Amino acid sequence: MIKVGIVGATGYTGVELLRLLASHPKVLIECVTSRGEAGKPVSDLFPNLRGHIDQQFCQPDVDQLANCDVVFFATPHCVAMEMVPELIKRDTKVIDLSADFRLRDAVEWEQWYNMPHTCPELLSEAVYGLPEVNRDAIKSAQLIAVPGCYPTATQLGFIPLLEQGIIDVDHLIADAKSGVSGAGRKAAIGTLLTESSENMKAYAVAGHRHLPEITQGLNDVSANPVGLTFVPHLTPMIRGIHATLYATLTKQTDLQALFEQRYANEPFVDVLPAGSHPETRTVTGTNVCRIAVHQPQKGNTVVVLSAIDNLVKGASGQAIQNMNILFDLPESMGINTIAVMP
Repeated sequence: MIKVGIVGATGYTGVELLRLLASHPKVLIECVTSRGEAGKPVSDLFPNLRGHIDQQFCQPDVDQLANCDVVFFATPHCVAMEMVPELIKRDTKVIDLSADFRLRDAVEWEQWYNMPHTCPELLSEAVYGLPEVNRDAIKSAQLIAVPGCYPTATQLGFIPLLEQGIIDVDHLIADAKSGVSGAGRKAAIGTLLTESSENMKAYAVAGHRHLPEITQGLNDVSANPVGLTFVPHLTPMIRGIHATLYATLTKQTDLQALFEQRYANEPFVDVLPAGSHPETRTVTGTNVCRIAVHQPQKGNTVVVLSAIDNLVKGASGQAIQNMNILFDLPESMGINTIAVMP
């Protein structure tokens, strides 16, 4: 059994980790930490876990966490980097769901997160946990940085086009919509029911923290640096990311065949039949990214539609997918769920 610790388990990604790991046949949950809820039974805070998780929240303790085979950090940004170096020294594997280790450039990280990175030497060691690109590196990783939700949906949509070099890389557009849970489990006026219901709005158009992460990932598979315009939107739903991606073709090709072949052996990327339109509700609660590719009016514009659950493939499910790869388990173990509809 894999002994697992979860740091920061009271947020949405933390409880999603618990929900999925509770039924994983190869996992033993050793400790579930929360500074604010220490001593309280997990099921008191999350009644859906009653009968599945019988632990109490505990204070994060490096000695206790170091006894685990792997520790997940479901913490706000700038928290994991305070504890990760010591866990790495003790040979404990770390899977971080925050943005602390996603960017390889410490200066760029500091520009976007407005504070110094406390362990920049680990940025080059961290493996970016997008299995569809970095599966081999994940297998031997000590530290894995789980991609963000917008970056996952956006990269999976653009990657086949960039790998084949058939689009103008200077003018990529990602128009992405997120459910309110993407803002996290905290009190904020903008995510109150009366503020977000019956409403949709763009935000962070001048620059979103996920932009450098997306650009870094796309540059890794592109022959030339990409120019990306990324505009996120808040939508009145709880879960889901829907990204509509635009690019200009420089070479005509069978786009449907290209996407089907690229993801033919990927267990969690579902390329829909030609003419399809993926919906967020068809991936709710699942680790699946559903993709459709279009070429409107047979012109030179390609439109890719990409839908994921931001808390699963965009966070906790992808983290477990990384764990399965890391410990040489079947990749879909514990996360091969079916969406609930309606």
